[in-house]
Parts: sequence; C-alpha cells; structure tokens
Amino acid sequence: MFKRINKKVIFIILLVIISVISLVIYLNNKVVDDNSGFTLKKDLQAEIYTKTNINDYIDSIEGKILEKPAINTKKLGKQKLEFIYLNKDNRKRRGTFEIEIVDTEKPLVWLSNNYKTKVGTDINLKDKIICVDNYDNKPSCEIIGNYDINTPGVYPLKYVAKDSSENVFEKEFTLTVYEPTSSESSSNQTQSESSDPQYTDFKIVLNKYKNENTEIGIDVSKWQGNVDFNKVKNAGATFVMIRVGSQKGVGGEYILDSNFKQNIENALQNNLKVGIYFYSYADSQKEATKQANWVIKQIKKYDISLPIVFDFESFDAFDDMQLSIFGLNEVANSFIKKVNESGYTGVLYGSKNYLNAIWKYHTSPVWLAHYTDQTNYDGEYFMWQMCDDGKIDGIEGFVDINILYKNSSSES
Repeated sequence: MFKRINKKVIFIILLVIISVISLVIYLNNKVVDDNSGFTLKKDLQAEIYTKTNINDYIDSIEGKILEKPAINTKKLGKQKLEFIYLNKDNRKRRGTFEIEIVDTEKPLVWLSNNYKTKVGTDINLKDKIICVDNYDNKPSCEIIGNYDINTPGVYPLKYVAKDSSENVFEKEFTLTVYEPTSSESSSNQTQSESSDPQYTDFKIVLNKYKNENTEIGIDVSKWQGNVDFNKVKNAGATFVMIRVGSQKGVGGEYILDSNFKQNIENALQNNLKVGIYFYSYADSQKEATKQANWVIKQIKKYDISLPIVFDFESFDAFDDMQLSIFGLNEVANSFIKKVNESGYTGVLYGSKNYLNAIWKYHTSPVWLAHYTDQTNYDGEYFMWQMCDDGKIDGIEGFVDINILYKNSSSES
C-alpha cells in the first residue's frame, strides 16, 4: 500500500515538473505584440514599384529581426507591416507599424517644341504626342490653347498631363500652320536628287567590332525581300534574327511573315545561328501569353539557338490600350515568361530611350537598339542593333546590323 502511494506521488511530481517546464518554454516562445523594443525612422513611405524591406524603416532595435515579410509596393495606400524579432531578453516579440505606398512620379510626355502643318491639313496633335503614366492606365492629358489649321500663323500651346496622385507635367510648345510654296517643293526635290545615299558597310562593322567575344549578324523580315544567305554567310555574318510574324494592330490577328519559312530554312541550311522576334501590339498579359504560344508553335520544328524576342514599338497606341508603364512591362514579362517555360530564352527588344523611360520594370535580358558607332546605354544587353542602314552581300536594300556578345547568358 505504501509503495503504491509513493508511485502516485512520484508520478504527480513528475507531471507537475513537466507542466512547469512546458509552461516556461511556452512563455519564452510565445510571440507577444510589443513595439517597445525598436524605434522607427521618420520617413515611413515607399515609392510605388520599388523594392523595400523592414530594415529600411527601423531606426534602432534592441535585439534581432527574425522574420521579415515581403512588402507589396504594387498598390498605392496604407499598408500594415508585421515582423518577428528577439528583444533584449532574448524573447520573441511581434512588431507592427504602418507605411504608405506613394507615387511621386510625373506622367511621361514626349512632345516636340514645335509642330508644323500645312494650311488645311487635318492634324491631330494628341496622336503625335506620347502621354503615359507609371501607375495610371489613363492619366489626364490635354492641350491648352486654340489654333486654326485654316489660318497661317504660330500658335502658342501648352500640354498638361496629370495622374491620380496629382503629379503634374506641363510644357509649352507651338504649332506652326504655313502655306507651302512652289520653291519649297522644287528645293526639296533638288536636294533629294543630289544627295548621295548613306549606308553602313557590313565589312567595316565586321573589321571594327568582331573579336573573340563578339559575333556580327543581321535581322531580317519580308522587307529585305529574297535573301541570299549563302552570300550573307560568306560576307562574315554568323547569325540572323528572323521575324516570325506580327500582330495586325491592337486586338488584331497574328500574321506569319510572308518570308519567314524561306528565311529560316535558308539561314539554317547555311549554318547560321537563328533567333526569332515577334512584332507585338499586346495590351494584356493574357494576350502576350497567347502570342508566345503562337510563336512557339511556328518555330518548334526548327533549330533555334538564339533567343525569342518580344518586339513592341507601337507606343502611339497607348491611348487605345489604356496601359500604364508598369502594365506594359508586365505584358512583356508575360510573353518572355511563357517563352522561358517552353525551353527557349525570352528577351526584350528596345531602343536606348525607351529602355530608360518605358522598360524600366522589365526583368529580362535586352536586345538594344541604338544607332551609333558607340552606344552609351548603361544597362545590360546581350546584343546591340547598331544601325538600320546596313549593306551586306546577299541583300539588295538596307538591313539592320547587330553585334552579339558571346559571354552573354542569353545565348542558348
């Protein structure tokens, strides 16, 4: 009887000890809301679409941050943040504070200082001006001032663009309405007839830019006509970027380039490396993904060793698309993502100015277009389209000449 009682007592004691230990462990690991262990910086704002984290807002902390959640900067407004940290007593605490996602960037407007039109010409100035916003799909864009296309004169005007965050762009410009003269027409004709055609010789480009880290090539479409790729190869080109097709305007059908089949087959027969580009008017991520699938279907039986390119150049169609700059970047990223998922390498085509101003949120390699002897674009690019007036054996007219960098990760 005595032994049985001792066993019960021992069991109860052990149970109490275990419970106490468990309670201590629980209390030590319990996450308690506590903002006393850290101080915040004065600026609790983040610019829309920028990368930021908890550390950017903590001025000082007595312990150590353990868990930092991702901060979504794709939407304007207040955002509550929570994070887990160890305080000075080595206990877990939950800190909370609020930041505000803001947009301080003015709408992007590209317009000239002066526009000219003949008397009586039906001119739509808004169609000649690009007005887009980094966040708003359709910022407020208007021309202030009056003009009469039937009366010669110089009309002072102002362009005003405003987004939903009250960021305002303003610029004064003029519209000149003029009467054409017969001497003007004959002068233009004489100048056109007497001027020598200018072009960039492929041989000169080859001698200047070809080295152990580069290859020199061209890009073609139906506009180059019937290409003799044997002559192109013998001229020193080692690769060709071929247009597979294009979209017929916003929401339009996809059209196979009429010379695509003969271009790709003849290029491959002459042992040229081949890449592909598609001229797009995609106005949504869904549309871009659909286009990528269409492109992949057209090229799947061919040996594609260079990237597949998203080529969007119709920035005057923004009004029809109602896209923000960020939205257009997401469209491009969707095309490229689908290409990458299909086993190819997707890249973005863009000129220097558009890469700096429009394609600033893209996440892919770049095919740079900058028509100059030496580009000063400071971003990364795997290939440089250095001219559009190239001349090479095998093509009668002009052709784009490109420099491919061999150490680029975009080469398949």
